Amino acid sequence: QVKVVESGGGLVQAGGSLRLSCTASGLTFDDYGMGWFRQAPGKEREEVSCISWNRGTSYYADSVKGRFTIFRDNAKSTLYLQMNSLKPEDTSMYYCAVLKRFRWYDIRPLCVDTTPSLWNWGQGTQVTVSS
Repeated sequence: QVKVVESGGGLVQAGGSLRLSCTASGLTFDDYGMGWFRQAPGKEREEVSCISWNRGTSYYADSVKGRFTIFRDNAKSTLYLQMNSLKPEDTSMYYCAVLKRFRWYDIRPLCVDTTPSLWNWGQGTQVTVSS
């Protein structure tokens, strides 16, 4: 089975930075697109950012453009989300996910569609931004 594990969350003041990490096992890491999603209490899960299997295409939600950067190190089987200029509105549980579809290049529509069955999910890591 595919196992996905996130880390790097914590408490940070507004304007600060965090870097989230995600490892995936049980698959060939560089054959699959990946993404970051978030869900706050009482709200629906939303996409944050996704990256294609070959690192050629990335997608960012409007709310994080210019502040967050997604990148992957396939040699280390690790996905990262660099979060800068954090805002209280970014407070959420952040989830890493691995797309189930093999070498799927067109990541954007699948990233926007948060249907859980499209992805293998991690357990989440909490990010809290204080004002």
